Amino acid sequence: MNVAVRYYTKTGNTKRMAEAVAKALGVEALPLSEPVKERADLLFLGNSYYAFSIDPEVRDFIRGLDPDKVGRIVNFGSAAMLNSTWKKVKAEADRVGIPVDEREFHCRGEFKGLHKGRPNAGDLEAAAAFARSVIESSKGAEK
Repeated sequence: MNVAVRYYTKTGNTKRMAEAVAKALGVEALPLSEPVKERADLLFLGNSYYAFSIDPEVRDFIRGLDPDKVGRIVNFGSAAMLNSTWKKVKAEADRVGIPVDEREFHCRGEFKGLHKGRPNAGDLEAAAAFARSVIESSKGAEK
């Protein structure tokens, strides 16, 4: 199974999460500026809410994905106020015909002193465990 990790961050929180996910999966976490060139059965996509939506860079990245190269998107991220970006990511992925896994990982992120220290070590380990569980269940579904 081919796996890729891409992320978008303004504060560094999502980058730290992406690195934990990528390390657990044995791949490299890359920013959205790095296109998905090889086949990725699963693309773990890290992002967050900015001004009550996903950032335009995330939207444009998803719109630029090739459905022949990306099998499925797995959403993850952190946010200080709002929860999941899953619906926003799915809406964009639907436009290009790439399914989004119903499972996702989300935790609190520090922003202007709110949720200080988050994501913390426990959050990063939970993100890594989530990624490993997605891979394990996906391998079982392939059989």
